[in-house]
Amino acid sequence: MTPVTLATTSYDRIAHRRTDEEWLAAAWAESTTRVLPVAGTRVNAPGGEPEWVAPADAPEGMRVLLGEADGVVSFAVIAGRELADESWVGLRGVMLSIPEAEASYLVHAIGLAEWHWATRFCPRCGGALEARQSGHVLVCTSCGKEQFPRTDAAVIMLITDDQDRALLGRQPIWPAGRWSTLAGFVEPGESLEDAVRREVREESGITVGEVAYAASQPWPLPASLMLGFNGRAVSTDIHVDDNELEAARWWSREDVRAAVDSGELLIPSGVSISRSLLINWYGEELDSSW
Repeated sequence: MTPVTLATTSYDRIAHRRTDEEWLAAAWAESTTRVLPVAGTRVNAPGGEPEWVAPADAPEGMRVLLGEADGVVSFAVIAGRELADESWVGLRGVMLSIPEAEASYLVHAIGLAEWHWATRFCPRCGGALEARQSGHVLVCTSCGKEQFPRTDAAVIMLITDDQDRALLGRQPIWPAGRWSTLAGFVEPGESLEDAVRREVREESGITVGEVAYAASQPWPLPASLMLGFNGRAVSTDIHVDDNELEAARWWSREDVRAAVDSGELLIPSGVSISRSLLINWYGEELDSSW
């Protein structure tokens, strides 16, 4: 499988340290420790890379232990949105330029920030929530119910037919030329493989048989995990739903090559698992992206 951006963890999350207050205080005092300030769900990224600061220069906020690599401990501080000015950006604003080694820290920090922003009260009783385990758990102060960071499972799939053509679709809001693999959220009580088959059938009318796992990618926009699959179609007649998709079609490798060369086809950027699935099928890189 073609490497998937954002999918490589470059550090040890040292989860056992999240409840060790003495160790956390000592790590915060270390001169080598670095901190990523997060304002709401945004980071300061001059030059396209998130700015890390020393603990002494970190803003007030919730300290979140990210992890350790090569003896250096990394934290994030989740502060209020008022900390940020117009130059601060969300994950989409930096994920095309951030080095791969730093990407996992950013996804971790913003994923937690998105969760804290959206989870204000206990969903069981409406009580106030208190952060524990260095920001990785919320506990209701009224009923004691623990809340853990939410991850919404979504399938994304490269479907091929018996001629090894790839099925791509486009949404009506996309500019001309943009096409991508199909995707959708997993429903309650549904296996991942059945989610692939259902989403493809609903959106394009294509029936899918064999489904095989390919790779995954964290996607905290705001809280998804993209689960990539390859699937084999057992039908080829397309009938789009006219709701999520404007069009869908089968593409041979020759079709893709000609359309990319002419500028008529724009495929997803290198940061997307959709591109990895497509390039893996095509067999080599393509000079085209959104």
